[in-house]
Amino acid sequence: MPNADAPASAASDLSRIAASLVGPDPLNWVITGDSITHGLVHTQGGRSYAEHLHELIRGELARTRDAVINTAISGHRITDILDDWDRRVASWQPDIVTLMIGTNDMATGPGQVTVEPAAFAASLREFVSRVRASGAVPVLQTPPSIDVANAPGRERIIEFADAVREVAASEDVILVDQHARFTELGNGGVPWGLMGDPFHPNAAGHAALALELANALDICPPHDRDRTLPLLEAQVAMARLNA
Repeated sequence: MPNADAPASAASDLSRIAASLVGPDPLNWVITGDSITHGLVHTQGGRSYAEHLHELIRGELARTRDAVINTAISGHRITDILDDWDRRVASWQPDIVTLMIGTNDMATGPGQVTVEPAAFAASLREFVSRVRASGAVPVLQTPPSIDVANAPGRERIIEFADAVREVAASEDVILVDQHARFTELGNGGVPWGLMGDPFHPNAAGHAALALELANALDICPPHDRDRTLPLLEAQVAMARLNA
């Protein structure tokens, strides 16, 4: 990946991605996280946001030698990823690693080990440090909105989204603020048309996640091949209209 020795910052990381996307060398993209990124069940057979990213990169950008690998596992927390680092991240020799995590880390209740936001943030910093030590670009995503009234034990969503934001700012990492975008799409609340249950996005929600990620990383297909982004925008708009 070009400019791997440049000082690490969100701006330099975005520049590295932009240069790499027009360069000849294939890239390895690792997309990791919990059930939202895993993308099972709640999309009802639709594509997850990781699959939309795959379509954009290997299809519409025609980067057919790139590998887009989803290592997310339902129910996992950030410590699960750190404890299984080789399989989840390192063994793929990634150039870009995206992480969306926090929905399970915040959970409280029977059988749950309570994690404080400060400990969560410390684990996020460890994640960023390991990704950067490997020479790859880290990308942090806040978890999307939650229907707090119907998701007992997940009332601390704002604290954990803020922890992701704080780590991204202090470590100067690319941030994709999915929580802010979902709140905006929900007119300040929960975007009902984008949710499959109180805390899992549905297929339209995954379209919204993919759009926000693509926009943040400036993944823009050539005009004559730009089919996915307009379709995702239409899917999100229709879901909001019908909510």
